[in-house]
Amino acid sequence: MKRKTFAVDIDGTITENGGGRINLDALNSLRYIRKLGHNVIFVSGRSSIEGYLLAVYGGLSTIAVGENGGCITYGANDHILLGNKEKCVDALQMIRSQMSDIVEKPVFPRMTEVVLERTFDIEKAKQVVERNKLDVILSDSQYAIHINSAGINKARGFEEVMKKLNVSHEDVISIGDSDTDIPLFKVSKISIAVGNASDKVKSHATMSVSAHAGDGVIEALDKIAPRLLEI
Repeated sequence: MKRKTFAVDIDGTITENGGGRINLDALNSLRYIRKLGHNVIFVSGRSSIEGYLLAVYGGLSTIAVGENGGCITYGANDHILLGNKEKCVDALQMIRSQMSDIVEKPVFPRMTEVVLERTFDIEKAKQVVERNKLDVILSDSQYAIHINSAGINKARGFEEVMKKLNVSHEDVISIGDSDTDIPLFKVSKISIAVGNASDKVKSHATMSVSAHAGDGVIEALDKIAPRLLEI
């Protein structure tokens, strides 16, 4: 059986519906996949350190891609920074000068991005970015609105991990729920959107499931189990 690498989002994907609590049954299913010899790597809009700690305590592969691809954590003191936080902070100041209701979200400290509450019109903020030719991108993960330096997304960060582990696109299976997961879907052989994903996100996945969030992860793993056995 050839090893597969699972790239799994956190919020809205392995969490229970509402509250941000980890669905322990979903985590247990991922842990079983890991015990079979496959990689299970969190690829999240959260801090890569949060993803790393969840992986450590969850018994999964101790690598995490965070900040929507801007940062990779391989160990407690081993971080690879792909994004440029200074550009993100400059963009925040510009957006604040032209829009109201811009509130930073209280999150685990970020090394490459700025995270905002979903209190404003992201499309108007994108217009500010475009008019001022700022070298950043804005995205809505449903958990928060993120400012990342241009070129940063989940695929960018995860591809660095793929190189390190010598993993090909043919061996990647991704699971997610939001627009920020679409780039990740594009570098995966199999991509799965959970039930709470929008129609847009589902249209970019190779398959979708009906159950939401963590229950959707369990349904997804049940569906692809025969394929894993055929490998």
